[in-house]
Amino acid sequence: MDVLDCILLTVLGAIVVSLFVIIYQKVTMGRCVSKADLSGKTAIVTGANTGIGFYTALDFATRNARVILACRNAGKAKVACDQIRQETGNENVTVGIIDLCSLTSVRKFAEEFLKVERRLDILVNNASVLGLPKEITDEGLESMFAANHFGPFLLTNLLLDLMKKTGRARIITVSSLVNKFGHIDFDNLCAEKSFDRFRIYNDSKLANVIFTKELARRLEGTGVTANCLHPGTIRTDLWRNIPSFVQIPITLFGCLFFKSPDEGAQTSIHCAVSEEMEGVSGRYYCDCRDADKSVNRVAHDLGIAKKLWEISEKYTDLK
Repeated sequence: MDVLDCILLTVLGAIVVSLFVIIYQKVTMGRCVSKADLSGKTAIVTGANTGIGFYTALDFATRNARVILACRNAGKAKVACDQIRQETGNENVTVGIIDLCSLTSVRKFAEEFLKVERRLDILVNNASVLGLPKEITDEGLESMFAANHFGPFLLTNLLLDLMKKTGRARIITVSSLVNKFGHIDFDNLCAEKSFDRFRIYNDSKLANVIFTKELARRLEGTGVTANCLHPGTIRTDLWRNIPSFVQIPITLFGCLFFKSPDEGAQTSIHCAVSEEMEGVSGRYYCDCRDADKSVNRVAHDLGIAKKLWEISEKYTDLK
């Protein structure tokens, strides 16, 4: 066997393996099969102008819900809103401006929402950022951890009373499988000691899981449920802030192996609308299936959960 034959066999082997991986992902990929109608219900989806947030909002609008696209960029949000209205024929889709890095912005969004809305059935904490350089906000928070944890924590709590009043409401927070690599350092939540853009992302995704489990415990008996999920590895612009020498190969690899944004939205949709999720709370999902056994063991530590909640209250000035 000459060198050319070896090269051809290697290439052929790589193609076969790639096709196997693609087929495996498609076969095992969960899709929401619920036909639930959301007429008369109201939903908020953060980061809904793009990626899985857009397709989550699009699905809710298709099911006749009133949908608020909670986004930072007003121009992009309007484009997404117009597209959803056009594709679904649902004119009850609107935009709310929120910057989850800014607690002031979060409070303003919640205040304006509560002035005009009489119910909230679904809150999807979808927005997330990855790879930002170190930046401390005017409120003293590290911007990435603020956007991924402190902002959603505050937003959820500000809207809780309305969700309790609505009854049988659902809170869904988009985490990630990288929660497994996260660590909660209570002395470094605002990058006081050190900063690593990827470590902070992992830590914030672990915080999402811990927050969800503690929130579920606090909501017992209210009829409101809280769950979190890993959407899969998605072809979205979440990667836009990482260095180009990392971003380019990820993008090329993603064209073959990553989920589309529509596929990535399925677990969020499942947790939000599926009949089988009625009464389920404090769980972690992946591919529309319970995957709670796979989360970081730290997420089950009640002491850490209580402390993170209390520190989050302090940092967001919730009380």
